[in-house]
Amino acid sequence: MDLYGKDLICTQEWSMDELWAVLDLAAKMKRDRFSPRWRNILQGRTFLMFFYNPSVRTRISFETAATELGGHAQFLEPRAMRLKTEKTAGETVEDAAKVMSRYAAGLGIRILEDKIPRYGAGDELIREYARWADIPVINMADDKFHPCQGLADVMGWMEWLGKGVGKPLDPEAIRGKKLLITWGHGALARSWCSVQEALLIGSRFGMHVTLAYPEGYDLDPEVIEQVKANCEANGTTFEIVHDPVSGYEGAHVVYSRHWMSPQAYRDGVFHKEEEIEKAMRYPEWICDEEKMARTANAIFTHPMPVDRGHEATDAVASGPRSCIYDVAENRLHVQKAIMALTMGNL
Repeated sequence: MDLYGKDLICTQEWSMDELWAVLDLAAKMKRDRFSPRWRNILQGRTFLMFFYNPSVRTRISFETAATELGGHAQFLEPRAMRLKTEKTAGETVEDAAKVMSRYAAGLGIRILEDKIPRYGAGDELIREYARWADIPVINMADDKFHPCQGLADVMGWMEWLGKGVGKPLDPEAIRGKKLLITWGHGALARSWCSVQEALLIGSRFGMHVTLAYPEGYDLDPEVIEQVKANCEANGTTFEIVHDPVSGYEGAHVVYSRHWMSPQAYRDGVFHKEEEIEKAMRYPEWICDEEKMARTANAIFTHPMPVDRGHEATDAVASGPRSCIYDVAENRLHVQKAIMALTMGNL
């Protein structure tokens, strides 16, 4: 599978064979983490990490991945660079991308809801860098998609519903299983990227998908149409429900996370406090033990950070069927695999 030089902006844009190449290699790297065969894949090469937004898992996992592949990850912030914006003069995306391409083996960009004036602007910026760059551009989370998280998610679900954590992956372990993605009330005003990526990749791998949320919290209609098409192609079901309980029936994977409403952006402004105040009116939308008891012994999944007490109770998030830490660890392994395949000497 030749993925050298390929951008990763959304998993929907990669073939199933390409996605499986990443997951299969990630599982091998996880089982044999410090093997000498991985140690020189990025030897002498630099991966640039361009952070508009801070993170815990993303920065640590990418820096660790580069180190374990024998390379180096360099942290960049826009405020430390003279970049052109709508309000300031500076270097264009074309010039910055072309210069970065002369220095590095790959470029990762993270830009989320509070750094953009409207939905889609972050994704557009990453695609503009990909247009001009001569090196692979990796989406480290934008306002629409989060491909590395989606791959880590599905890897964790295959482990838990398959042969076990750290064992070889079997895509049949999740095929035909029910994935519930349910809105959770919370105080973080989160973007749509993680839930939309989970919907897309879960449906690509043949899961039945139920999406639950209160009226007024619709996701991107184009993404929803893609999910429907994925399910139709796999002969699986897709449904939307607007109550906080019914979706749990028969679920095998429960993903409870808050996301903002389509009204979060107005007049070029992200209304964060208004979104938080509105979301806190729905305390019944929490993943708790009573709801989990309605499932088919489901695992609880979340990309983290978990808004405990709002999106999920401690008893669920830290319970025996929670895979959140395994999924978080898998960020490291899928990113190692992505970097090795797209920019490494593998």
